[in-house]
Amino acid sequence: MTTTTALDPRRTAVLAGISRGWIETRQSFTQTAKFITHWFAPVTFVVLLLVVSRIPGAHGERYLPLPVTHFPFVTMMLPSFLSIMIIMGGICGPAGGITADREDGTLLRAKATPNGMLGYLVGKIVMCAMTTLLSVVVILVPAITFVPDLILDARTWLLLTLVFVIGMVSTVPLGVALGSIMKRSQDVLMACGTMLILCVSVFEFTVRPAWLQSLVEAFPAYWVALGLRSAMLPAGMVAADIGKWRAVEMFAVPGAWAAIGLLLAPILLRRMARRQSGYALAKVRARMMSKG
Repeated sequence: MTTTTALDPRRTAVLAGISRGWIETRQSFTQTAKFITHWFAPVTFVVLLLVVSRIPGAHGERYLPLPVTHFPFVTMMLPSFLSIMIIMGGICGPAGGITADREDGTLLRAKATPNGMLGYLVGKIVMCAMTTLLSVVVILVPAITFVPDLILDARTWLLLTLVFVIGMVSTVPLGVALGSIMKRSQDVLMACGTMLILCVSVFEFTVRPAWLQSLVEAFPAYWVALGLRSAMLPAGMVAADIGKWRAVEMFAVPGAWAAIGLLLAPILLRRMARRQSGYALAKVRARMMSKG
């Protein structure tokens, strides 16, 4: 009975967090700035895919081919763009949200509520997962109508689902940890800009130096992209991907990052919450007011 009683508040907090995440997701589409943020990148990627799909090859090919194969370059671009959305949504979404909530007092109010931090964290995870999934769908649905040589069978949809889940699990805790240590929204923007540059690694080329290839493979972005490519692309395109689809590594490496993130995120979030106070919030608002 004691255990059940102890778990009930946590269960209530989790359910409240799920509800909070759904409400925040809906509200984000009624705010102009967030609405533009949600739609800008997916729509831009769709336009880029459409433009590249209309570029013919130099030797009479219907589509611009990859350097090492005869397959269309736009076909490789699609899973790469999807992986960018998953990585950026999983890391920059919670990082930016936590930093903003700390500056406007939302985090302080959550801290004052019993199990409020648990509900807050669950809500942030739900919101980031839903908005990221929507971005992926916005790109994928129109793209499959004009991107050639895609494999779209039951295996594809199963792998896409698994890769999306492992992508979220490996990046959202890292985003929470990042948001917990960043003091200003500007710092998060700079970090996300750097992350976007790193995400260029999801565009696969066989001409990378060995040291750069090893560096790229140390991060989940590469393996999420690889998982999406192995799900959607023909077996013949493996020649453009260092020789083979590596199923074990594509789940093991993001899994290792997930373990690191899940270990660090609660510690850093609790530490940040302990430092939250009305005085600290007043200092932040005073600094923001002084900058206009």
